[in-house]
Amino acid sequence: MRVAVVGAGALGLYYGALLQKSGVETHFLLRRDYEAIRCNGLQVYSTTGDFHLPQVNAWRTPAEIGAVDLVLVGLKAFAGTSYQELIAPLLAAGTEILTLQNGLGNEEALAALFGGERILGGVAYLCSNRGEPGVVHHLGAGRIILGEFVRSNPARVEQVAAMFRRAGVDCTTTADLQKARWEKLVWNIPFNGLAALLLQTVDRLLAVAATRTLVRELMLEVIAAANAQGLSREIAPGYADSMIAFTDNMGEYRPSMQIDRAEGRELEIGAIFRNPLGAGLAKGVAMPRVEMLATLLEQVQAGLAFSRS
Repeated sequence: MRVAVVGAGALGLYYGALLQKSGVETHFLLRRDYEAIRCNGLQVYSTTGDFHLPQVNAWRTPAEIGAVDLVLVGLKAFAGTSYQELIAPLLAAGTEILTLQNGLGNEEALAALFGGERILGGVAYLCSNRGEPGVVHHLGAGRIILGEFVRSNPARVEQVAAMFRRAGVDCTTTADLQKARWEKLVWNIPFNGLAALLLQTVDRLLAVAATRTLVRELMLEVIAAANAQGLSREIAPGYADSMIAFTDNMGEYRPSMQIDRAEGRELEIGAIFRNPLGAGLAKGVAMPRVEMLATLLEQVQAGLAFSRS
């Protein structure tokens, strides 16, 4: 299989590196890391074992890559205006597009441009951060859940999942991609949101009783909205406790939105907060704590935009 990684941040670099290491022909569309990777390769520091790829297929434009079998999309969720420019040159008749982006609405945006039959969605439970150019730090986890946007050929999802498993990734498939998306939001909304707002790592959020309680209350609001969406099976309230226990083992982890705020970049408020809020409201489910968190983050983002102007 010939794979192109579009959005080579911490997620794209890590999974792409594992695919190349396992023998998959992998091509990386790069910006910041281009010169470093062309000259020195790609270095992965991982809890499961460090490794270095001395030669990497690194490109500046999708036209240089050409048609591939699978496009792995790791772009920030607000980068939808770039989909046509970055993805269209990579497509042939049978090319599939797998989005591992956060939040809700990514599959829909890609399907509107390229057709729903091409689109696969994935939910990644990955702790990874970028280091200096050409370096990615895998801090733990890495499980992926894959599903079709338009259910038509489960075998193709299993084929992609098997490719990831051969690369050492714990990868499973689901017939209910929407449920998997909402389950990830149960973690993303409180931890990305509060970490970005307070500029505190997840362990510090959970070390204080009041914020630990707030994390769980936010999770329960997300679960209530999720269960109004007609999922194949409801998410139990106990799922919140399992996600908190999972996070207790992460240590001093900085979620991506906290890093984006610290580095003055745009925050993924639309996909991670506003789209779920809209979906909940459409079913008559209010999420007042999530609404307040989104509003405060929008104020933070406005301040970042002002500082850049």
